[in-house]
Amino acid sequence: MTEKFEGSFTQQEPIPEDGIEAAIAVMRHGRLHRYNVTEGELGETALLEQEFAAYTGAKYALAVASGGYAMGAALRAIGVQPGDKVLSNGFTLAPVPGAIAAVNADPVFVECTENLVIDLDDLAAKIESSGAKVLLLSHMRGHLCDMDRLMEICNSAGVTVIEDCAHTMGATWNGIHSGRHGLIGCYSCQTYKHVNSGEGGFLTTDDPEVMARAIILSGSYMLYERHSAAPPPEAFEQVRWVTPNVSGRMDNLRAAILRPQLRNLGVQVDAWNARYEIIETGLRNTPGLAVIDRDPRGVFVGSSIQFRLTQAGPGEIDDFTARCAARGVELKWFGAPVPKAFTSRYDSWRYARSQSLPRTDGVLAGLLDMRLPLTFSEADCALISKIIRQEARAIVDAAAPAG
Repeated sequence: MTEKFEGSFTQQEPIPEDGIEAAIAVMRHGRLHRYNVTEGELGETALLEQEFAAYTGAKYALAVASGGYAMGAALRAIGVQPGDKVLSNGFTLAPVPGAIAAVNADPVFVECTENLVIDLDDLAAKIESSGAKVLLLSHMRGHLCDMDRLMEICNSAGVTVIEDCAHTMGATWNGIHSGRHGLIGCYSCQTYKHVNSGEGGFLTTDDPEVMARAIILSGSYMLYERHSAAPPPEAFEQVRWVTPNVSGRMDNLRAAILRPQLRNLGVQVDAWNARYEIIETGLRNTPGLAVIDRDPRGVFVGSSIQFRLTQAGPGEIDDFTARCAARGVELKWFGAPVPKAFTSRYDSWRYARSQSLPRTDGVLAGLLDMRLPLTFSEADCALISKIIRQEARAIVDAAAPAG
């Protein structure tokens, strides 16, 4: 009998009970807007910002409406202008180039390696050839590049680094939290990320002027003194007159839901990584399948897993994903000619100028992606890896010469 997985790849864990109780309390008093507080009160959003700054080790933190908004605000806060060139990964998700396009800047895509990280040699070459002074670095699917070398390259060339940490909240590189190498870190609290408020995000930095601009941008009006994880009032004296309001605040209801999740994030990271290890171990040494090696200097969060089919053409990959789906295993293919769900890629973002990334094309041609929600048990993960392994072997067996 062919085994089948019966679980859901989109079902997340429930909000913790203390988060539910805190949200109910906010709804009962009705002060959902972050600036609607009583005299001397620190609202849920201000408290969350304090806690997130402490968690990451940043001086300042701002809670916003989404990770995409955080990236757009970061670009605006450092003064990116229409027509400026902004470097980013050729392999990322649409909100990253979308943030660049939203400020009318020009995305310059950088090749990725077989380990799914930005190609640092190509980065150095693109810095020189483009003259770009900003890198919006995507830690795509939680894969961390050599951040020490990346910062050496960028610092020597005068390139400002903004980190997209949508998939690396809770991850570290050489003991430093993701988002703390560059000038600004941007994080997501969307449902399929590491803390869940449906939508939401954070922006962190140690730079007082950058944070002052970001706070004004987020729609603080002149209520910036109600931010407790913020620079002192003098940091706002000049920027408040010249920084537009591009409202994207987080509200107290979402913050109330997030605070208990942030406190429990370390436990959740361990749980994700335990599930990841089961599936990765189950897939290793499967003929025709390559797992993605991770640099041991980085501690990642295994909320998704990627692997490559190395001996399969497009038709075989289509067939493989269909057969896995029939057995309850939902895979996304980044090499498909037409984007499906979130699997768009640099050549489908037609608001950006046409660019050629042959190495990235080769990597994505056989790249498959799978979510790992914490609603999966470890036994579920063992079954899922078994199903994938069996179907991958079937491709190899079908291609083998008869006799």
